[in-house]
Amino acid sequence: MSGKRYTEAAKKIDAAKKYSVDETFKVIVETAKAKFDETIDVAIRLGVDPKQGDQQVRGAIALPHGLGKSVRVVVYAKGPKEAEAKTAGADYVGADDLVQKITDGWLDFDKCIATPDMMATVSKVAKILGPRGLMPNPKVGTVTMAVGAAVTAEKKGKLDFRIDKAGIIHAGIGKKSMGADKLRDNFTALMASVLKAKPAAAKGIYLKGMSMAATMSP
Repeated sequence: MSGKRYTEAAKKIDAAKKYSVDETFKVIVETAKAKFDETIDVAIRLGVDPKQGDQQVRGAIALPHGLGKSVRVVVYAKGPKEAEAKTAGADYVGADDLVQKITDGWLDFDKCIATPDMMATVSKVAKILGPRGLMPNPKVGTVTMAVGAAVTAEKKGKLDFRIDKAGIIHAGIGKKSMGADKLRDNFTALMASVLKAKPAAAKGIYLKGMSMAATMSP
């Protein structure tokens, strides 16, 4: 967004005010003025200590209205599970050949799914996938024998979330073009999942703060 458009958008937001959920989405849609379809990002600050293993917060949620974008999915599978993944719409299915493609620098995908028996193969590129958040993980349903259902869920727009080192969850919940009502529905689903994921070891206030903005907006 140009400086002029950003300045004009910022005038519509009261930095000292705490907005209700309904007000927030109305303002965000009004102030997202970039020339592309901006993503709506949420930052949720939690009262947990990320350094403690028993206070980790992570999960996955199938958003009611998806993410508003196409999701490219690759699958590590063989035999019947390879066919199942392809039928469900996976963009690429393979094993050692997929390892070689990734080793050679191919990363043209958003999600990676694997059957449990393929994790030894996936581990060969763990150093590439891990830092990019692409490593399959059973906790978020991307290591599974139900590869068809997993591919379908990812294609529809399943959101994976986890706290960072500062105890904050950062998540994109959709595109501006989806409109305030659908964005609010997606946000409500995310919040329900985050609250459900509260660790038993977490003490005091769990939900400490929250902010939202479009990609290039205040």
